[in-house]
Amino acid sequence: MAHASESSNSRRQFLLGTSAALLAAGLARAQDSLPPLAPPDKQPPDLELPKIVGKLAGYAIAGLGQLALEEIMPAFGGCDISKPAGFLSGHRDKAEQVAKAHGVGSEHIYDYASYDKIKNDDTIDIVYVILPNHMHAEHTIKALEAGKHVLCEKPMAPTVAECQRMIDAAKANGKKLMIAYRLRYEPFNQTAIDLARRQAYGKMQFIEATNAQLTEAPNIRLSKATAGGPLGDVGIYCLNACRYLTGEEPETVQAMQHQPSDDPNFREVPATVAWTMKFPSGVIANCSCSFNSQESRRYRVHCDKGWFELDPAFAYRGLQMTVGDKSGKHKIDIKEVQQFAKEMDHFSDCVLNNKQPWTPGEDGLADMRAIAAIEESIRTGNSVKVV
Repeated sequence: MAHASESSNSRRQFLLGTSAALLAAGLARAQDSLPPLAPPDKQPPDLELPKIVGKLAGYAIAGLGQLALEEIMPAFGGCDISKPAGFLSGHRDKAEQVAKAHGVGSEHIYDYASYDKIKNDDTIDIVYVILPNHMHAEHTIKALEAGKHVLCEKPMAPTVAECQRMIDAAKANGKKLMIAYRLRYEPFNQTAIDLARRQAYGKMQFIEATNAQLTEAPNIRLSKATAGGPLGDVGIYCLNACRYLTGEEPETVQAMQHQPSDDPNFREVPATVAWTMKFPSGVIANCSCSFNSQESRRYRVHCDKGWFELDPAFAYRGLQMTVGDKSGKHKIDIKEVQQFAKEMDHFSDCVLNNKQPWTPGEDGLADMRAIAAIEESIRTGNSVKVV
């Protein structure tokens, strides 16, 4: 019996030892599976390193106004393949200060009569025309003839004829011309285009688009001589959006405007313009723009199974998307980008790799043809075909 007791004790000790060993091994495995308390020495997987690129496209900025200084120049910090390389300005002292701040040598500063000198500046690939509307055609053509590609702010030019001359100059000189429709390069409007193309909420029926702000003198937007007025300045966003959402060109327009006689701000240009467009698919777009209203920049696309909207839709930042159907409405979470950086990098890629830009001169021309029809409808009070 003593033998049996000793044997039993040995078995218990063996089992206890085995259990302890298994428990220790299990705890060790559990510890191994836990994330480390200290960060690893190697590169964390979610931290992006700067991209290594070859040549960067050099931009000469023509016009150092508010848009250039407050939006375009800071945007270069978010670019991957674009850099500031020169300046065209009527104010040498201002250009010197901007150049120094952005590491551009003073030898790359030119006045508006120096396109012959820019021709020999190999650091400049692209001229970005950010001048008043009435100067777009002249400086775009001069830059193209100097052998530079051109990114031109919208509206492309005050007249259809000027737009065509710009396109012809690009072709004659073998250079690219892109119109700065920045919203085509940011994800909110790109998502809206995708929803429209996929008919995610059914077939489009009609679009509402508004772009309004308060504009007071002194401001070149209020001058007829500088091709001011709300239609070309802010209304063009509504027009262009309806074109890229439908993927069609408007067939007819009907328009009206209000130019208050008791407000000296609007002694040369209208305060408000509203118009309706009909597209080949049957989509109707109701658009309005104003220089005499609190800020409102939005559009909503109505479909037979729901709707989607951006509000704000046309701002530099802070865009928001909402969608709705029979189940209710909700926000779509989209990460915003630096719009001007994306726009410039797109054109740089086109220049460096010989690609066609998404918004070439022909896109700007199409908008100006529609604007010409809107202006004719205002003059005549009739519905006008877009030609």
